[in-house]
Amino acid sequence: MTAPVGTPTREDGGPYCDQCGSPDPAAGHDRCAARRELEPPRFCPDCARRMVVQIHPVGWTARCSRHGERTSS
Repeated sequence: MTAPVGTPTREDGGPYCDQCGSPDPAAGHDRCAARRELEPPRFCPDCARRMVVQIHPVGWTARCSRHGERTSS
């Protein structure tokens, strides 16, 4: 399964994993991929800062202090 459209992922160009914040591409992110299907991102894929996440009944918003807001589609 793939991440929902609009969900930032490591493959979208960010150097960091949006679930664990790890910069290591060889770290084995199978668990992160599974979490990504059900959970919003927790770390900014651009800078690995912890994001402020708000869960709504119809989606979520995640805000990085440096890179702005990301939303579910």
